[in-house]
Amino acid sequence: MITVMGATGNTGRKLTELLLGAGEEVRALGRSPEKLAELAVLGATTVAGDVRDADHLARAFAGADAVYTLTAFDPTLPDYHADQDRRGEAIASAIRESGVRHVVALSSIGAQLAAGNGIIASLHRQEQRLRTLTGVDVLLLRPGAFFEGFYSALGTIRHEGVVADSVAPDVKVPMIATADIAVAAAGALRARDWSGVVVRELIGQDLTYAEVTATIGRAIGRPDLRYVQLPDEALAAILTQSAGFSPDFTAQFIEFNQALSAGRLRPTEGSATPTRFEEFAAMLAAAYAAMG
Repeated sequence: MITVMGATGNTGRKLTELLLGAGEEVRALGRSPEKLAELAVLGATTVAGDVRDADHLARAFAGADAVYTLTAFDPTLPDYHADQDRRGEAIASAIRESGVRHVVALSSIGAQLAAGNGIIASLHRQEQRLRTLTGVDVLLLRPGAFFEGFYSALGTIRHEGVVADSVAPDVKVPMIATADIAVAAAGALRARDWSGVVVRELIGQDLTYAEVTATIGRAIGRPDLRYVQLPDEALAAILTQSAGFSPDFTAQFIEFNQALSAGRLRPTEGSATPTRFEEFAAMLAAAYAAMG
């Protein structure tokens, strides 16, 4: 049996579907009973609860041959890293208490750095927690930025006619489709063929924001679509005033973008994954068309 945290999220849902499709018994964890009900229909055992509760997680991990862990986040909270640390500590405690022996943990490129990487700093601390576990084989997946992040750009494209962010336009950024992360995680959770603590970097493509914008433009029939690099202060104002992000999360996100622009968040031995952004852009185009 395999336990999947964040089973209704970007990677977790795809992972749960893959495991069920392969005939695995899956215990799917999430916050929303309504969303989890969709996975129950597919055959998963579902458990709703607060993932900051170590006892809840220990019960959910108990009896599992392997678990998939992640520290989902809420950008509206006043202290981003404190909440991430609370989640991470609960996960580590639950692994110890449950006796599970194989863990696949979602991390990120840049998690080898303790600071200067914004929202990734708490993932560095989580990796360190997982490294202290005894008798547990841990696979740390470090993917690049998610292709799915560009769904949030569709509204700006519709209303402003541009893609806008604070990342430098011509810096190569490792990016990946979450479906490819799910495939890698599913394979590892089923095989359980690593020993100790292993880092696996996952990079679909190295792309600049200018290249991504051009690809989106072609997909939606707007070949003149431009990328605009916003000053940090302008992006911060948009995130806090329009998107509802907390000032703390916004500051961490800006620092993350600065690290991307400076080329500090680079893989060391990343392996390519199959989905190309050109393929993913077709899904963005469908979502864009559905906006009317």
